[in-house]
Amino acid sequence: MSYKEDIKAVASLQLPWEKLSGCNILVTGATGLIGSCLVEVLMEHPNMDYHVYASGRNEERAMLRFSNYITDPAFHFFQYDVTKPLKGDVDFQYVIHAASNASPNYFATKPVDIIKANIEGLANLMDYGLEHCLCRLLFVSSGEVYGEGDGRIFTEEYSGYVDCTSVRSCYPSSKRAAESLCIAYAHQYGIDVSIARLSHVFGPNFTESDNRAYAQFIRNAMRGEDIILKSTGEQFRSWCYVVDCVSAILHILLKGENGHAYNVADNKSNISIKELAEIIARIAQKKVKFELPSTLEKQGFNIVSKSVFDTHKIEELGWHTLGDDIFYNLKKTIEEVREQKH
Repeated sequence: MSYKEDIKAVASLQLPWEKLSGCNILVTGATGLIGSCLVEVLMEHPNMDYHVYASGRNEERAMLRFSNYITDPAFHFFQYDVTKPLKGDVDFQYVIHAASNASPNYFATKPVDIIKANIEGLANLMDYGLEHCLCRLLFVSSGEVYGEGDGRIFTEEYSGYVDCTSVRSCYPSSKRAAESLCIAYAHQYGIDVSIARLSHVFGPNFTESDNRAYAQFIRNAMRGEDIILKSTGEQFRSWCYVVDCVSAILHILLKGENGHAYNVADNKSNISIKELAEIIARIAQKKVKFELPSTLEKQGFNIVSKSVFDTHKIEELGWHTLGDDIFYNLKKTIEEVREQKH
């Protein structure tokens, strides 16, 4: 199947969609990799009877990204920076908070902005929800909250080491703090909240400023260049195709328990960065070449040596991937990026 066919497949899953009936659903970070895929799936649901509100900072990107839905009365986009208080009179019964800059170059250059987006952004949405009939908020977190582990597979109860004095810790530390803030709001104000801890996610529609490894590799492939690896590539990771990730988020939103965190990863896609580069090189019929990273690039690198997720908890909600392996999901990703370029 293609990326677009995968979107329709997830939109047709047997989930308790009736919970969303008559509701307003806010997706923050809607122009990003995960948020935009979420919007697509929600808008493609065959029996939708809800409204989708997509928010992001880049209106021009949103108009291009969601051109198919602009005239749909169930779709609404509004420009919003989550670090600012949310103003308005719309009641959002469901909020999926996916606004968070995960690009390593920003970890090195704008660490304050990263922390504010992750913590203040969540607080602003929670405070708005308290006054506007919020039923449930799903916080899109990161497996980086686990830090450097001891070699074991990460279950939701695990916690590893994060060096709080490292500039790069702006991301994992603020994600940890935001998760704690979720639970604090749930405890103090009775807000229903759930948390999705994502592994490394790939797919089309990454932003122009995204310099995560897979995005750089795909840009190399699209330009007909060899794939450039700026490390030894030995770090071992759990990966997840964005459509499978969105499927997991919807399972958590509609079936997850209040106050619980769920790992999101495809356990068929546990590979090293070097193996990822080699797969993309094989798809593009190119070679993998090594280059020394700049000082700035090194400051943004995730130094965790092994980040592999246990997914039993989310599988108990009935979630599973669409079934393709990482080679075909990367191939679909590149084909979709190529199609959009034309």
